[in-house]
Amino acid sequence: MDQLLNDFSPGLFIMQAVILVILLALMFKFAWKPIMQALTEREEGIQNALDEAENARKEIQNLQADNERLLKEARAERDAMMKEAREIKDKIIADAKEEASSEAVKMIESAKATIKQEQQAAVAELKKKVADLSIGIAQTVVKKELASQDDQLKLVEGMLEDVTLN
Repeated sequence: MDQLLNDFSPGLFIMQAVILVILLALMFKFAWKPIMQALTEREEGIQNALDEAENARKEIQNLQADNERLLKEARAERDAMMKEAREIKDKIIADAKEEASSEAVKMIESAKATIKQEQQAAVAELKKKVADLSIGIAQTVVKKELASQDDQLKLVEGMLEDVTLN
């Protein structure tokens, strides 16, 4: 250290100090502003990137919320459509049952009317046969001019045995 103090030159020290101050002044004037501006721009760029990332995160959350809402709406709409389809199916089934019941009632009424007509036709034919039979018996009785009532009864009974009703 002694040697350092012996080699010390105040003129050289002052000259180096002045060069250092000039160098610092030049650096401050020409390099400090661009360096600070670059640092500021970089800081702003980082902050903008962070802000954009935060906005993207919020947008993703909003999209997820919208997706959930749309999914719920779609489910509700699907449920409503299924309910409406079930109601339509039930209505169609009920209408078909009602129509089938109505047709059955019409068919039963038609069958009853047909049976009644056939019954009336059968009764009319039976009356006609009975009348024809009675006339035939009367003719036979008159032709024979039976004297006794026993002979008349035997004749009627014999004719009734010969006649078969369908």
